[in-house]
Amino acid sequence: MMTQTREHRLVDTFVRLTDTLVADYDVVDLLQRLVDEATELFDAQAAGILLANDDHVLEVVASTSERSNFIGLLQLTSGEGPCVEAFTTGRAVSVVDTAEMQRRWPVFAEASRESGYASVHSIPLRLRDATLGSMNLFRETEGALNEEDARAAQALTDVATISILQQRVLEHATVAQEQLQRALDSRVVIEQAKGFLAHTRQVDMDEAFRILRGHARSNRLPLGDVARAVVSHELEL
Repeated sequence: MMTQTREHRLVDTFVRLTDTLVADYDVVDLLQRLVDEATELFDAQAAGILLANDDHVLEVVASTSERSNFIGLLQLTSGEGPCVEAFTTGRAVSVVDTAEMQRRWPVFAEASRESGYASVHSIPLRLRDATLGSMNLFRETEGALNEEDARAAQALTDVATISILQQRVLEHATVAQEQLQRALDSRVVIEQAKGFLAHTRQVDMDEAFRILRGHARSNRLPLGDVARAVVSHELEL
């Protein structure tokens, strides 16, 4: 059962996500906030989100660490894993231990084990018949999310999905696709900025991302805009 502190944090997260229901917002910032908060709320050590592009091919758009980013990419190249299955079926996928991972997705299981993860819960970003992608929660302990946490995780992803496919966008499908494609393009620039900072600051990729994200949040700027400024040498961090 959630403690009062966790309940307050969950409510606060819902409020921040629903604040995106405005005329203009950054999809990457929204999804990055979702994975950051989800790790804290559901006792996960890492999280990542895959989002479908114009050709309905999944791409990594948000992650909390290089480990979760790598495992997300691995699922895409191998075509197997819980996040891929959650996207294709539109249903949550819970894998409670490494033995089950090995039976279902050997390549994914090996990477998860090497990264120290013993269980994973994948939630689709779905609204009615439209599934945009999925979110992975990685945990170092075995076992499934309890029923209350599983419902809360699905509710958070539902809010994020609604934020992307709000009614004004549903009425203009072209705008929706452009919005999603901008999110995918922004992620590419963010990865470039992380690499640049890692090289210039002589830090690892996780620390480079923390520097990038910290500047964006402290200055209330979209993460993608900060990344572009770093890559174009307009901003020095």
